Amino acid sequence: MSQFDHEMLREIYEQPQALERTISLYAKDGALRPEVSELLSDWPDPSGEILIAASGSSRHSGLYGEILLEELCGLAVDVEYASEYSLRGGSDLRHPSVLVLSQSGETSDTLAALEQARLQRHKTLAITNSAFSTMASEADLSMPLAAGREKAIPATKSFTCQLAVLYLLALYEGKRLARMDEEGLGERIAELLALPTALGAELDEWRRQMAALAAKLRAASTFLYLGRGIHYAIAREGALKLKESSYVHAEGYPVGELKHGPNALVSDRVPLVVLATVDPELPASVLRYEKTLQLLKEIKTQEARVIALANRGDAAVAGLAGDCIFIPPASEYLLPVLEVVPLQLFAYGMALEHGVDVDRPRNLSKAVVER
Repeated sequence: MSQFDHEMLREIYEQPQALERTISLYAKDGALRPEVSELLSDWPDPSGEILIAASGSSRHSGLYGEILLEELCGLAVDVEYASEYSLRGGSDLRHPSVLVLSQSGETSDTLAALEQARLQRHKTLAITNSAFSTMASEADLSMPLAAGREKAIPATKSFTCQLAVLYLLALYEGKRLARMDEEGLGERIAELLALPTALGAELDEWRRQMAALAAKLRAASTFLYLGRGIHYAIAREGALKLKESSYVHAEGYPVGELKHGPNALVSDRVPLVVLATVDPELPASVLRYEKTLQLLKEIKTQEARVIALANRGDAAVAGLAGDCIFIPPASEYLLPVLEVVPLQLFAYGMALEHGVDVDRPRNLSKAVVER
């Protein structure tokens, strides 16, 4: 496998190319593709409500999509566990458009959620990594990824490609609803197009840093991953990736919820992974960052072990964390695509430290198809 000992590592490194392919399906020459705009024009419900149904990593990308569609487009979005939505029964008095997310497009719980949505006569949209999957075929509309085949069970490149397509969906909706002018839309597309190159430039250094961190923290019994706003979705995904890849327990929480119970767990054997990036151009992001800095100052007095993800050159966060991983500059809504990659590499490193067959973790399969 040349320089890659495992498919998971290969697929982490394939993410820049996977993102480029996926983005090109929906944006060309610095603009959104008009044929996609036409395709999506009949999907949104006039009520402005969207329900996202997904499981596992796909649900975490749904949490990311929820923030995007609410803050950039002014839509009302709810994210459901597919396994719960499909078993509600009865009539849904709301009339949302329904978005289903699945890497394989064959996940039984999400297919059941899609079936339930169709019974309720909701408009449906599927985002999957296979344009020929059952989910893509049965939904009213499909926005496929171009991640390429993913052999390792832990989702990596399919997850970041889901984030990219959700970001593009928000741009299409923002344009349709006149929430973005042409200049602002162009700037967002240009930043998205530059993202794969920015990501590729960091991979080797992140791999080195995360391997060293995994060796240092291999004895930890539990990790708490913390993020605010749109970054909470990435805290959840980082924790899941660690659990499924290395069998080390982890949980994801909003930063402000640490004091509401989980702080009792913090010790030398329970490190904190804190997402402390910021978009200095967005006041709400700056406020969240300042609140996170305050929490870092408080937990420093507890002698907590902290691994922080921060903007490149952020001396304030670096001074409050035992270890700091720097993220290249990006807007608030694209920082998550960058943040999740070092967390994937940390999960990979921890799996190696614990002797796990990282491509085939026990009790897991690529698509949960049993009904």
